[in-house]
Amino acid sequence: MTGRQRTSSTLSKLSPRVRAALLSAGALAACASIAVGCGVIPGATGGSGDDPITVMTWAPQGTAATNKPGMPAMAQAYARWVNTHGGLNGHKLNVLICNDRNDTVFAAKCARRAASENVVAVVGSYSQHGRSFLAPLEAAGIPYIGGYGVTEDEFTSPLSYPINGGDPALLAGLGEQLGGKCGPVALIRPDTVAGDQLPVLLDSGLKAKGHTSATDQRAAEDATEYSGQTQLALDRATSDTLNKGCVVPALGDRTSTFMDSFRRARQDYPTVGTGTVLGSIDQPQINASGGKSSPYEGSYVTGWYPAASDPSWDPMREVIKEKAFGDNRIDPADPGVQTTWIAYNVLKAVVTSIGDGEVTELTIRQALDDGLRVNTGGLTPTLSWRYEDLIAAVDFPRLVNANVTFQVVRQGQLVAARRGFVNVSKTLESAG
Repeated sequence: MTGRQRTSSTLSKLSPRVRAALLSAGALAACASIAVGCGVIPGATGGSGDDPITVMTWAPQGTAATNKPGMPAMAQAYARWVNTHGGLNGHKLNVLICNDRNDTVFAAKCARRAASENVVAVVGSYSQHGRSFLAPLEAAGIPYIGGYGVTEDEFTSPLSYPINGGDPALLAGLGEQLGGKCGPVALIRPDTVAGDQLPVLLDSGLKAKGHTSATDQRAAEDATEYSGQTQLALDRATSDTLNKGCVVPALGDRTSTFMDSFRRARQDYPTVGTGTVLGSIDQPQINASGGKSSPYEGSYVTGWYPAASDPSWDPMREVIKEKAFGDNRIDPADPGVQTTWIAYNVLKAVVTSIGDGEVTELTIRQALDDGLRVNTGGLTPTLSWRYEDLIAAVDFPRLVNANVTFQVVRQGQLVAARRGFVNVSKTLESAG
């Protein structure tokens, strides 16, 4: 069988939506090779010599739901730092920021602004509204590098270059982590489009360990208390008298609100365990809720990256110390801040690989699509976005990094539960 026949056979086994995404990626690659006949390629602010490079980072700020102010703040700190050290391969880096306000309309406005201001990439960003922002980016040919991975669309768009496994990997990994430790599991998650995929993903990890499905409890994303949801979750977690159950809040910023209700009700259910994912919990939350006496004590936690105390984060901490000391928006333990840091290092690697050539949306995509390999200093596996680097998860055809870390809260500290990464690609491939 020839290589072309094998490719055709592989594509025929995929869903229509995935085939469309991969064929679109092929079409974009073809456009990159001939640079004509494929729609408008906007003018770029990057170029040869000392021309500046302009990118954008967006995230919700000041909303009643999940907020990620540390991500644009980290992007600006990175720009200040890199510009005092010669720029990106000699180019000054300009970072535009945008507040998507957790709103579909404003997410689309951010993307259209990126196109109108001729940014060459959107880097290290967070938005729950992938369908709203990706269409304008695709129309303009702007790559989306290192999104937070909160929407399925980030793992299907041919212009998306994810650096982590997003919510899919976190929930699948948490399911694996809890599968051998918990009896009945109750999941409390946002009643949103992004939240709808969480039960399937958590269940894929649980089933990989021979566990039954979790109870799916929807909750308002911006609720001010969760006493009713807490009681339902505790009832589910104690429905099996022989096996200790677990409660899994995955509510983003509102996880701490849920845990306030959980703390009060848990006194009558001392054996119930908890599990969650980074992004719904971090070290400052544990500290603020009582440290060793917090309701998170003993919680199983799944993340994308090494624990915040790992030496691999020292370069990021130095940048924060040098260019953002005292900026309380930037917490080095925040996975959003960490994602932005890694994404900008990917951008740096891309610009360096282009050398003396023009830095445009097109040349950035070419570098990424042609097999550029990015070493992140142990924060992730080596990243590459070639076709052969994609895992075989039908619903997530752009996912290249399915590694997660298992952590646990001990003595009020979020620490590694086991060394190294756990690859959940097989679990994601079975999810559906």
